[in-house]
Amino acid sequence: MGAILVRRLAGAVPILLIVSLITFGMIHLIPGDPAVAIAGMSATAEQVANIRRDLGLDQPLLSQLFDWYANLLRGDLGRSLLLGQPVVQATMLRLPVTLALSAYALVLTLLIGLVSGVIAALRQNTWIDQVAMVLAMLGISLPSFYIGLLMIILFAVDLRWLPTGGYVAFTADPIGWLATSTMPAVSLALLLAGLLARITRSTMLEVLRQDYIRTARAKGLPNRTVVVKHALANALIPIVTVVGIIVSLLISGSVVVETLFSIPGIGQLLTQAVLNRDYPMVQGGLLITTALLVLVNIGVDVCYAMLDPRVRYDRT
Repeated sequence: MGAILVRRLAGAVPILLIVSLITFGMIHLIPGDPAVAIAGMSATAEQVANIRRDLGLDQPLLSQLFDWYANLLRGDLGRSLLLGQPVVQATMLRLPVTLALSAYALVLTLLIGLVSGVIAALRQNTWIDQVAMVLAMLGISLPSFYIGLLMIILFAVDLRWLPTGGYVAFTADPIGWLATSTMPAVSLALLLAGLLARITRSTMLEVLRQDYIRTARAKGLPNRTVVVKHALANALIPIVTVVGIIVSLLISGSVVVETLFSIPGIGQLLTQAVLNRDYPMVQGGLLITTALLVLVNIGVDVCYAMLDPRVRYDRT
């Protein structure tokens, strides 16, 4: 297992370097000058030039890229041009918010997706199966920002059950955290729960047709034991793959949801950084986010090995 982790971590290094290179190139293609954004529209040309020189923006792009990689090797992702604080510090302050929201959405996704998928498979071709799959398709078809807007209108504006936006930390007020996080988490979860439900249904149907399931039923085992211990346990491998993708989509999808609900997470931070041409913040924030997604994929590989000993990663 240790050798697996070492190889996966070593393989993540070129991925992060390539992502940082692509991010560097794309952020410099965005129209506008961050020095102007910092100095203000009323600043003189001399003031803007001084800011560009202080920030190193007057250097050739290749020189800026080499400086970025040199600082990266020292663990320095630079300072945010607008916040005036280190990128690592600014990101780590916002990261717990995004992770808490993603974890809440993941729990809802697993509960809705797995339960509805298993029930639909056990009640194949019945009205329960058809209703579950129609709802799953509806969830897949509606984007998260549209679901969020509908929920704001219904639960915040009309019924006034929940706040329209904002965020309360769980450690400060668990009830307040639940109130401010429920609509964003549901907005993220519904789309992905529909995807998970359809895949769970198809995987369960395939497993339920296997000979060992018929043998287990012939031996007189209770239906719950057959479904949970034999069918669902063997269907988890492809489901784990989807869950890994879902976690990645939850983290990346937080950009829209956090902006919509005014949640101070990584998504909102990166959105503001892009709009204000905050080069170090965008580069460093995306690099940290990519590293987090790589760790999620490594976690999926480890789960493979734990769920199915037949998967021999040590020979790959």
